[in-house]
Amino acid sequence: MKSHSQPEKFALKNLWALAPLALLSLPAIAQDTAQDRKSILAMQGEYVVDFAFDETVLLQPGYERAPAQRSGGNETVIVVEDTPTKIVLQHILVDEKSGHVTKHWRQDWVYQAPSRFEFSADQTWQVRAIPAETTRGAWTQCVFEVSDAPRYCGTGKWAYDNGVATWTSDLTWRPLPRREYTKRSDYNAVAAINRHTLTPGGWTHEQFNTKVLRKPDGSQTELAREFGFNDYQKTKDVDFKPAYKYWRATKDYWARVRTRWDDFLSKPPGVHLKTKIDGMAMIIPLFEQAESLEHGKQVADKQIDEVFAKWVEPAKPKAMAERRR
Repeated sequence: MKSHSQPEKFALKNLWALAPLALLSLPAIAQDTAQDRKSILAMQGEYVVDFAFDETVLLQPGYERAPAQRSGGNETVIVVEDTPTKIVLQHILVDEKSGHVTKHWRQDWVYQAPSRFEFSADQTWQVRAIPAETTRGAWTQCVFEVSDAPRYCGTGKWAYDNGVATWTSDLTWRPLPRREYTKRSDYNAVAAINRHTLTPGGWTHEQFNTKVLRKPDGSQTELAREFGFNDYQKTKDVDFKPAYKYWRATKDYWARVRTRWDDFLSKPPGVHLKTKIDGMAMIIPLFEQAESLEHGKQVADKQIDEVFAKWVEPAKPKAMAERRR
């Protein structure tokens, strides 16, 4: 079994064949991962968040460095699921002045995950096996869009050198972030390594990104490297009650939405979205359905199914094979 390629090659190997992981009892897993689980769960809470992105190394002649990007917000992180081998954290934004609530991104952490989804082509994520030597003792973090559509996954181990809790992923692909795809079309994928670190005031998310133009023939051009820094600082100065009210009203609905995504992302081949890259064709109806619950209305399973039937389909294995060449 070949391992992943080095970061500078930005080509993920075919990871289908796997030796089975040794079976472990849940009590043993809980004991072995207690410190890791404590670190992941420490990310829950209420934060003022600063987002910063800076292009650093320019890799093509004539390429001009993009302007630095700065933004921020008030965000609470809620534990949705907590088992010995899986933790789900939901992020919810609150506007401090208006109290407006926005369901934000979600992160799922799975211990010794056997597989994960990987961004493989435009609006396409393929489910691939993770080699036993990569996932053994490691946590796979998968990140999801506001609609719970897939974004990216990464696998790595927590480390505690010098008393600092840090998790670092392997190199994986992901689609353009929302802050970029509305403005740019000169690249179509990001090769990224992610690092999460607990700090005295909260936690940080560092992103080591390379912006890549992937072409239909399988070749690719690296345009620039970028460093992203998301700083989550705990706060007691923001009223997050609107976020908790929203989540109480909609959490069961979003659980039903997640179940439908899991049907595509829990096994090969994966999923293809028929929406434009912004995903609004799905985001708008799902958010409207969630909002109706806040007003005491009901949302039938059929209504959710209709959205998925219109915009979601299984990935095409043939197209994925061509991308892996």
